[in-house]
Amino acid sequence: MNKSEKINFIIKVLEDFYPKIEIPLDHKDPYTLLIAVLLSAQSTDKGVNKITPLLFSKADNPYDMIKLSVEEIRNIIRPVGLSPMKSKGIYGLSKILIEKYEGKVPKSFKDLESLPAVGHKTASVVMSQAFGVPSFPVDTHIHRLMYRWGLSNGKSVKKTEQDAKRLFPKELWNKIHIQIILYARSFSPARAWNIRNDIIMMKIGRKSILKKMI
Repeated sequence: MNKSEKINFIIKVLEDFYPKIEIPLDHKDPYTLLIAVLLSAQSTDKGVNKITPLLFSKADNPYDMIKLSVEEIRNIIRPVGLSPMKSKGIYGLSKILIEKYEGKVPKSFKDLESLPAVGHKTASVVMSQAFGVPSFPVDTHIHRLMYRWGLSNGKSVKKTEQDAKRLFPKELWNKIHIQIILYARSFSPARAWNIRNDIIMMKIGRKSILKKMI
């Protein structure tokens, strides 16, 4: 199949698998989503979702967050890893949100990426899922599958994002990036995958279909 056919096939498979999606990280508003995404760096969504109830019970807004010390935040989030950097980032960005944005999460990539510990991927998730701005956050799962599917050369996350935005319809970006992540976790892990047989596996009802990506 040519690249256009491949894209259409991928879209169909993902829609069959995941017609309705939910953001994997538990949150209730843009601020708690921002914090959860920041915590997810080099961690799992499951691990983050175990930690955030305790953190958000103490501080689910920037005003309450800065009442905690960096050390207190660090002790709560320690299980998700990188706690020294993340705790400083959470405290620092909360302080800036109060000082510059009246306690609200800004709705622009530039402003989000200027916050401590907030990179382009984190900003993209918040812009996409909190504000509905078409974005294509690229994590390790998307980076891996775009390469395996022959849709990007795998040289950099930035290049993968550019290719994803060029190939997939803009109106699908906010949904399909989550669909790809869900698919990758279930059917295309980083390990135990045979690179000689690039296959998309679909399970629809009781049927199992193996389709080669040529």
